[in-house]
Amino acid sequence: MPYIVGLNSGSSFDGVDAVLCSIDIAEDGHPSKPKYIDALTIDWPDALQPLILRAFNNELTIFEMTRLNYAAGAVYAEATNKILAQAGLRAEDVDVVGYDGQTIYQEPPDREAMNAFAASGSTSLVDKWLKGGYPCGYFIVESGVVAALTNITTVTQFRPTDHALGGSAAPLMQYLDFVAFRNEEHSTATLNIGGIANLQLADKDRSKMMAFDTGPGNVMLDHVVKARTGRGYDKDGELAAQGQVISPLLDDLTQHPFFKRNPPRSAWRLDFGAAFADDVLSRHASSSTEDLLATLTDFTAYSIEESLTSFVLPRADVKRLIASGGGTRNAHLMSRLSTRLLKHGVKTVISDEEGLPAPYKEAIKFATLAFAAKNGLANNIPAAGGASSYAVLGKLTMAPRLAKNAGTLPVVGGTTDAVSNGHRTNGVC
Repeated sequence: MPYIVGLNSGSSFDGVDAVLCSIDIAEDGHPSKPKYIDALTIDWPDALQPLILRAFNNELTIFEMTRLNYAAGAVYAEATNKILAQAGLRAEDVDVVGYDGQTIYQEPPDREAMNAFAASGSTSLVDKWLKGGYPCGYFIVESGVVAALTNITTVTQFRPTDHALGGSAAPLMQYLDFVAFRNEEHSTATLNIGGIANLQLADKDRSKMMAFDTGPGNVMLDHVVKARTGRGYDKDGELAAQGQVISPLLDDLTQHPFFKRNPPRSAWRLDFGAAFADDVLSRHASSSTEDLLATLTDFTAYSIEESLTSFVLPRADVKRLIASGGGTRNAHLMSRLSTRLLKHGVKTVISDEEGLPAPYKEAIKFATLAFAAKNGLANNIPAAGGASSYAVLGKLTMAPRLAKNAGTLPVVGGTTDAVSNGHRTNGVC
């Protein structure tokens, strides 16, 4: 089975995950369920962290953003080379590297505007984005840099094609869930808790699937912890566990306009990011850190419960929810969530039980999407994301070592060989 590397840095922005797995084509023509082999996480370099945070806030010039895009590619290349070294593999042992990059900005579909545009009869392709409410996003980590510095074919940018077809392209977990659970007799419900949390309903019949964001995962929790304590996150939810829920604040949070959107829906930092969290901190400056975290933790659990009971349970008889993502390591959050869901007869389990380690499932997702793209397989789920058709999502950058008709490199002022992972890249700058 081919080796695949998947990479991920989600909306939590808490490091770059690299996972090594193997995937093949099954008898039904779809990818086989990924087999997890190894993984690691590296921190974003200190020099890049403030730049990315400024990018989230639209504070970088286009010149700064351009260099950041390339530098981020170097970070992903380093993560890839480290996981190969850890596993004792070479570049030519790996079929493809897959990742989506670091999301800087994401604008979900405006379904009302899209419907109005369609009804207008306009044939302007440009106006789909200027007037028609079509979704868009900006995702950094230059694939040419990753392919050049690893010497491995790289697939990235999975969302734009789905956007152009009217799909939300967020979340993207549903394709991995289809691949992993399509042989189950009944529908399978999954949850991923990253910076933003999302629910999926997987089924062997893709027309019955669902996927949508439920609201905040860790993004507000991490922001409050950093603002109040200087730490990156609330380890195991220890601070939240010491606090009491501020009922008026929780009631206010549940009125967020995001919850008036119907699936397929997607959320981003514009919904629950720094500005929103700072407003909460400002209005509740006298509240303790513990009480604020207890409330925000319950808000995340509430939004998942509300999404499950409003949209998933009416469509499928779900008895368990398979959870993944960094949020599963927050013991207090998982306790609050489990308590809420048990009232509806739903047991929460961790995706490790299915051979998909919870902290690395998102990276495995991108490995699976990339493998499918390289093989020309439809890797979106229109019923879940709202796209008008199936498509091959992802942009492919070939490994330099695979270049055909490569000539002899010129020597100008010494060697011009660019060497990556022990191989000549057949290219000069």
